[in-house]
Amino acid sequence: MFLVTMDGAKKNALGTPMMRFLLEQLGQAGGRPILLTGTGDAFSAGLDLKEIASLDASGMESFLRLLDTLMATLFAYPAPTVALVNGHAIAGGCILALCCDHRVAPDVPSLRIGLNEVALGLRFPPKLMTIVRRRVPRSSVERVVLGADLFDPRTSLRLGLLDDVVADDARAAAERHLTMLASYPAVAYAAAKSELRGPLEVSKDDEQRFVEEVLPSWTTPELKTRVLAALTRR
Repeated sequence: MFLVTMDGAKKNALGTPMMRFLLEQLGQAGGRPILLTGTGDAFSAGLDLKEIASLDASGMESFLRLLDTLMATLFAYPAPTVALVNGHAIAGGCILALCCDHRVAPDVPSLRIGLNEVALGLRFPPKLMTIVRRRVPRSSVERVVLGADLFDPRTSLRLGLLDDVVADDARAAAERHLTMLASYPAVAYAAAKSELRGPLEVSKDDEQRFVEEVLPSWTTPELKTRVLAALTRR
């Protein structure tokens, strides 16, 4: 087992340093089974909103392409991956957990999980939306995405954002599940996972839409005002 622990500022926010750290860790894992978790009361509270508010168009494009690369790399990682959602997993933090094969959280009612991008006025980059559509059950994906709400662990379990909610020792449960998955023949596991998830290639139309519509929407004055307001509420 290769343990990857997010231990960063702003409740393990996904800023450029954290994303680079995670990509480095995925490389160092070298195909070993991964347990991904966070420190404190957060798995990851989402993207680094302060960094987002500071970026110009060029900086934002680099930021979002790095985010795409991180999520796609974890999503396609060939060995078993288990997310121990130790605390809040919001927006990008929730997608990070969704990229993993199995997600376990403690039964803590104050813990919040969900995709609140729409409420912040953020448009999903094409690869991230593809991940969400493939990993959130069809019966709940519109409630999760369009409702832009944050849910407690039990509700997250019903909606398919989690696979297991544990009353006693969530870490032990996560490690047991990872050990079980890791006991299967690695080549067969990797092949089945790849076939189930399919490629995350972006079509020419999606790339054009990203450049012409999605990217500019992340740098408007209105968006930055909403992001700064969200920072104040945090």
